Amino acid sequence: MIQISAIQEIWNGFDFSYLLSIIMGLIPALLCITLHELSHGFVAYKLGDNTAKDRGRLTLNPLKHLDIMGLLMMMVFHVGWAKPVPVNMFNFKNPKRDMAITALAGPVSNILITIVFLFLFGALYIPLQAAKAGQYILNMLELTAYLSMGLGLFNLIPLPPLDGSKVLLSCLSNENYYKLMRYERYGMIVMLILVATGVLGRPLSVAIHTVYMWFFPIAQWACDLVLKLFYL
Repeated sequence: MIQISAIQEIWNGFDFSYLLSIIMGLIPALLCITLHELSHGFVAYKLGDNTAKDRGRLTLNPLKHLDIMGLLMMMVFHVGWAKPVPVNMFNFKNPKRDMAITALAGPVSNILITIVFLFLFGALYIPLQAAKAGQYILNMLELTAYLSMGLGLFNLIPLPPLDGSKVLLSCLSNENYYKLMRYERYGMIVMLILVATGVLGRPLSVAIHTVYMWFFPIAQWACDLVLKLFYL
């Protein structure tokens, strides 16, 4: 009975609101990075490269795309990354152009996710906002939209190994392109330092918030639409 009592005390004293906040941040982050990487792999596959498909990366299973450090960065700083989808650009008909298209697929998918989840947030705001459980759902919808925008904009930065660098490098000559791609692995160290020290983190946060607010009227439009269709 003493052991049961002790366990009960631990259970009663546990802060479930803290656990819920972690879950609410984890699920949107996993969704955003999974769809981001899946988009890379799917577009590469359509352009003629089967590498991602052969390695099992054309999947919605988040564990296949998970990078622990990138996930933690996304939950803490609202910018992060996943395990890069393997792409062999030499399987493309036009390697530099198709690599740029493949790279853009991730950020574009994140912008689309933001649009979809802002619409859902606005459309469900009236029926869900009065209930406590409904407020949690609304918070997750909006957080998903915000994290997705952050992930998309972060990856558009033209520094290796982020997606924006592959788009920018596609404008270089073949010789310089392949030369710079060799140093891609060192870029992540630079990115970590820039984000952690605030050199990149602060201006990036401002940019994400600004662009997000440009898209936020989608939620208001969806809310007004639901109001006209079902409540007036």
